[in-house]
Amino acid sequence: MAELMHWSRWGDPAHRTELPESAWKLLELAFGPPRETPAVPFESLALSPPALPPEVLSAFQELLGAGNVLLDDTARVQHTRGKSTPDLLKIRGGDLADAPDAVLRPGSHSDVTKVLELCAEHRVAVVPFGGGTSVVGGLAARRDGFGGVVTLDMARLDRLVSVDKLAGVATLEAGLLGPRAEELLAAEGFTLGHFPQSFEYASIGGFAATRSSGQASSGYGRFDAMVVGLKVATPIGTLVLGSAPANAAGPDLRQLVLGSEGAFGVITEVTLRVHPVPDVRIYETWRFGSFAAGRDAMRKLTQDGLRPTVIRLSDEAETAINLAKPSEVGSSSTGGCLMVAGYEGAEEHVARIRGAVTAELTARGGEALGAEDGQQWADGRFHGPYLRDVLLDHGVLVETLETATFWSNMDALYSSVKSAIESSLSDQGTPAIVLCHISHVYETGASLYFTVAARQLDDPLSQWKKAKQAASDAMIASGATITHHHAIGRDHKPWFAQEIGPVGVDILRAVKGRVDPAGILNPGVLIP
Repeated sequence: MAELMHWSRWGDPAHRTELPESAWKLLELAFGPPRETPAVPFESLALSPPALPPEVLSAFQELLGAGNVLLDDTARVQHTRGKSTPDLLKIRGGDLADAPDAVLRPGSHSDVTKVLELCAEHRVAVVPFGGGTSVVGGLAARRDGFGGVVTLDMARLDRLVSVDKLAGVATLEAGLLGPRAEELLAAEGFTLGHFPQSFEYASIGGFAATRSSGQASSGYGRFDAMVVGLKVATPIGTLVLGSAPANAAGPDLRQLVLGSEGAFGVITEVTLRVHPVPDVRIYETWRFGSFAAGRDAMRKLTQDGLRPTVIRLSDEAETAINLAKPSEVGSSSTGGCLMVAGYEGAEEHVARIRGAVTAELTARGGEALGAEDGQQWADGRFHGPYLRDVLLDHGVLVETLETATFWSNMDALYSSVKSAIESSLSDQGTPAIVLCHISHVYETGASLYFTVAARQLDDPLSQWKKAKQAASDAMIASGATITHHHAIGRDHKPWFAQEIGPVGVDILRAVKGRVDPAGILNPGVLIP
């Protein structure tokens, strides 16, 4: 089984990324001298004793084996919340209010089903856990009204179940983390092609439960578009979906499960469309004079059917501090806006698409910068969360948020969200650095992904909550979605209700009441 992330940081501390001197100079200029704001020592953490009734604990141990029912402090702390900045600020300060009473490790779909039966019978809340990468409060269940909370760690469900090479589909168990899934598929000659920034620690089930979107989505598609079938354990039985490549057999219930964040059931298997391992991978960079010019070039490419595997555009501010190149953050850039274009596939296919894209970008005013910076982006694309840890250690608040809208609304959304964040933090007495990029494009529109940095105030949780609320209000007022790929969790629920309206809320509540009558599945998450 894969190693869990550090309890108070992202990923593996051995991979800690240090900021270059140029970045520290930039931050000191913006926010003043850095100050030490370390996490509390692990030894000082104080956990409440597990609240599970003895008979329930005994039933879990009999079902799964005592070695797969973890009650120790380390396991409970490691499964407390996800990895949003608010999650980290809480646990760095010693707040373990959301720690589970036990961590359960089922080894099969049958195990999961039986755990849910026991939890429903005894009203124990269940939090499905893949890699723990949620950034929207998706792993903090409501405890009120329940006889305890358990985390259902899916790490033992880690098999590649089958590969249909003729159809190009594979079935994987939900606990597989991204790197292991790619390793198993590569042995069969395939790749999934799903590489979000959380890739190293996120799971197949988590990708499905949050409707994840990877950095190569332009070429391979969003994760929900890859899903052919699902196997789901619910308190009222097993749901199996996906018997054909397409059908007209009523509403597509797969879409009800995708993005459901464990509130309607626990995903145990996912059947996915896979692709041959590419012969060629090329990443290169371009410079455009403005964010608007680069955005228009992306729109034209997409609407003309010219889709690089990766297409990403940083705005002027993100380009100016070189955020797309983690090892050079803070160093001077060449100005304008940096675009990354990547191509994966057979050599002939890559040459054809790359040639067509090059011609279009050149005609649109783009300046080709070559492959060196593009490869540097590819090599460092999973390093961003490690930079956040270093900044949190030194009094700088850093967080991200994202949204999506139609091309015609892009300017208004970009301006309103950026202004809302800057105004909120300024009103609280600190300037902000607000950066943005586009990394997921469609014929009709695209996503906007914001990175925010500010000096930590005495109450950074309240500080960020106000900024996040201002940004979220601006998204909904602009007619955009509250999230493009981070999901709803607990953090986005108020705006989710506005986005789908009262009828949409009633539909979700009705489904929840039918498949989970005891309300044990991740209570407090997703459902407004």
